[in-house]
Amino acid sequence: MRKLMLAGLSALALGLAGCGQNESEPAAATSETADATPESAPGITLTDAVVRLPVMAGSPGAAYFTVSQGSGAPRRIAGVYVEGAERAEMHETVTANGVSSMKPVKDVGIEPGKTVEFKPGGMHVMLFDIADTLKVGGTTEVTITLDNGDKASVPARIETVGGMSGMDHNMSKM
Repeated sequence: MRKLMLAGLSALALGLAGCGQNESEPAAATSETADATPESAPGITLTDAVVRLPVMAGSPGAAYFTVSQGSGAPRRIAGVYVEGAERAEMHETVTANGVSSMKPVKDVGIEPGKTVEFKPGGMHVMLFDIADTLKVGGTTEVTITLDNGDKASVPARIETVGGMSGMDHNMSKM
């Protein structure tokens, strides 16, 4: 009896799994595919994005940008992703007794009508294990994830430390 019941449930499950899907139609997107194109977070604007590559390969780089919230409930930036970096961490530069250091930051609050700047000497994003595909003068994409799961992205120009773009870098050699 138990074997018959299991066989019946298995047949029912297989039948339901194929229900309504035409073999010529593509399967529904997985969450990995759906997350590949972040949707714009309502009321959130990202601008002025720059990725600075390290002088020496293998060293960390940095990302800077401005986040503005025009409307909506207060939010928190829970994470940052930079295309071409294996890992991105939000950090804050702090100065105590005349000595500056960096400390990791779990999240960053943003308020309606306010702007938060990720910039040198303040809040910034450290980039680790940067791909060889990121080149000075090119662009990449910076994506923030908010505490409610919404995401916002912006193209970021790629520079070297010191703010030199590919054109500036080539001109300095002349």
